Amino acid sequence: MNKMIRIASLCAILSLAGCAGPIFKETPLVDDPLAAVTTKLGQPTAVYPLPDGSRNLEYATAPFGQFTWMAHMSPDGRLLSYEQVLTGEKFATLKVDQATKDEVLRTIGRPAEISRVHLRNYEVWSYRYKEAGVWNSLMHVHFDQQGVVRQMMNGPDPMFDVRDRKGW
Repeated sequence: MNKMIRIASLCAILSLAGCAGPIFKETPLVDDPLAAVTTKLGQPTAVYPLPDGSRNLEYATAPFGQFTWMAHMSPDGRLLSYEQVLTGEKFATLKVDQATKDEVLRTIGRPAEISRVHLRNYEVWSYRYKEAGVWNSLMHVHFDQQGVVRQMMNGPDPMFDVRDRKGW
């Protein structure tokens, strides 16, 4: 019984940690200046300059959260768009054999985990997300030694897998 209580408590904590992200006072509006965006959202977890002079402000909940928001700012410092980027649709915009680490960072932000596949000498960035808004998933983005995406695979997120189901 004690073990079940501990497992239930751990699941509750992980569940809350996954939901706990930036607590935004207010959603920013298109054309808000940078000062208004940071007042509403706080300081970004990262800033990614884009080739056209604009930049993406990252608001990540990783390593345990399943959401990353990007505020796309114009070169003159006004909000162009604001979206949650850890989605199947956004992952699909990353082209295998073309996208680079920099492009991945600018598009979907920092990963929750980094690992290696030694057989192919790939570096793997893993992102927690809700597949179709429902399933706890991990998207694994595999990079070669030149930093180019060579493979993308998704599957269930083991962080949410209950391993000991005896008595349930």
